[in-house]
Amino acid sequence: MNNFLFIGGIGFQEVLLIALVVLLFFGGKKIPELMKGLGKGVRSFKEGLNDKEMKSEE
Repeated sequence: MNNFLFIGGIGFQEVLLIALVVLLFFGGKKIPELMKGLGKGVRSFKEGLNDKEMKSEE
């Protein structure tokens, strides 16, 4: 499992450290709100891509 790398060569320990820092900065109650906003942003982005594909087919 030590050879398992994430995007850009970031390992598990680095991801764990980043998650810990985010938890310290925002607190446990704020993180679900941040993830909800991130999900809405991703959904909006995908809808925009689908709209662009539909317009290019016309």
